[in-house]
Amino acid sequence: MTGVPFAILRHATTAWNQQRRLQGLTDTPLNETGEADARCWRLPAPADGWQRLSSPLQRARRTAELLRPAAAITIDPALREMSFGAWEGATVAQLRATVGEMFLDAERRGLDFLPPGGESPRMVMARLKSWSARIAGQGIPVVAVSHKAAIRALFALATGWDMAGRPPEKLDWRCVHFFVARGDGRVAVDRLNVPFERAP
Repeated sequence: MTGVPFAILRHATTAWNQQRRLQGLTDTPLNETGEADARCWRLPAPADGWQRLSSPLQRARRTAELLRPAAAITIDPALREMSFGAWEGATVAQLRATVGEMFLDAERRGLDFLPPGGESPRMVMARLKSWSARIAGQGIPVVAVSHKAAIRALFALATGWDMAGRPPEKLDWRCVHFFVARGDGRVAVDRLNVPFERAP
């Protein structure tokens, strides 16, 4: 498989994760559970020796800092979460109840789901396609700490999933996912749902 390998993972848990709130660009911190989990996560080989990148949002940065083995972190804005605009802070259940048909219609749009004042997965996909091309051009494997919606958009880029139905494979958000970046920005799946090792 030609290209440059990279690994990506979602940040550890926040209070909003536990409450099922849409976080988007709201800069929520890890909670105690997230801090404890991230301290126990050790990257599997070969990602344990790769350059480390992180979204600028503090929940991702803190996760990157706590991962083992310790490593210098480069902040990369392309890895930020999808913006949920006016819907940030609400749960999907709340939005279905309060926004009603407008939200249900948005959900049916898959890649073109677009919150008021926010981003669509298709927009995030375009951002990550440019990121993939840059990674491939640099020729250095990286491990990136990012966010659920952003990783789903990356997975859609790799597989052609339109997000209108179930994903071709279920992603475990407590695992690491390996892909290959190509010079034209395309992304290929290598291995999904690779467990962390447990740090001593």
